[in-house]
Amino acid sequence: MRMQPPALARSVFQPSPEERSDETLIDRLRSDPSTRVLEVRGDRARLRGDRLVWAAPEHVDDAAEPAEWAFLGRAGDGSARLIAARTVAPQPDEETDWASLRISGGDLVDEDAGAFVTAVALGRWFADFRFCPRCGSPARLRSAGWSRVCTGCGREQFPRTDPAVIVAVSDVRNERLLLGQNAAWAVDNRFSTFAGFVEAGESLETAIRREVAEEAGVVVDDLVYRGSQAWPYPRSLMLGFHAVANDASQARPDGEEIVAVRWFDREEIRASLAGAGPVILPGSASIARRLIADWCGDKG
Repeated sequence: MRMQPPALARSVFQPSPEERSDETLIDRLRSDPSTRVLEVRGDRARLRGDRLVWAAPEHVDDAAEPAEWAFLGRAGDGSARLIAARTVAPQPDEETDWASLRISGGDLVDEDAGAFVTAVALGRWFADFRFCPRCGSPARLRSAGWSRVCTGCGREQFPRTDPAVIVAVSDVRNERLLLGQNAAWAVDNRFSTFAGFVEAGESLETAIRREVAEEAGVVVDDLVYRGSQAWPYPRSLMLGFHAVANDASQARPDGEEIVAVRWFDREEIRASLAGAGPVILPGSASIARRLIADWCGDKG
């Protein structure tokens, strides 16, 4: 059965990449009254209910800290969507108006969920790659925010995405799900699936077997790909899988990153998804929650 798309993989934007080669695009669109702009600060944007707050270009204040601009694409009505990204955090009196992608991204309508994750990913790349990795010279934005060109050696670089695997591990009877508790979550009694970056030279399958063996002590087989979504913390593409542990009795935490592992039956998982179970599960924006719900046969 097909898995429901992860929360941040529901974009219905038209990226319109053929427009990015126009070096006048951003300036022209900022003068177009139909254009709307999403302001992002780190991983935060203004929200109103389940919608992002899109501003007219003239309402974006560049005076206090100039923003870096990019072209997101076209909305369903054909109007342009831009982002204006800054690194400065919202002021204390603005906190109620700004929400984090990590916390709120899963509650947005499809169009805004896709726009938010793309905006955060680009904004973080803007902040982290201002200089050429070859010669150290400043690198200016081009291609409507989708590349940088070194002002020294001319090298062009593009937004990076690092592949990471995330896996829901069941027992051989598919009656229980193995989850782990990260050292940082112990106070909250939070459990989740197992994840890690793909290392140099690895296949996805090798990365899954290595990560699960390292973190949870079990050998897994029967790997099945279930879906993916961007996760700009810092710049990952999370590739989601189900897998089966060959020997459930071998499960044990590594004692460093993972401080506890535990097998859960479907009743416990469903109760926890509803907020009434024995543990706290990942939030709605995470692909981990979708993999857990998928194992249960739950659409929520």
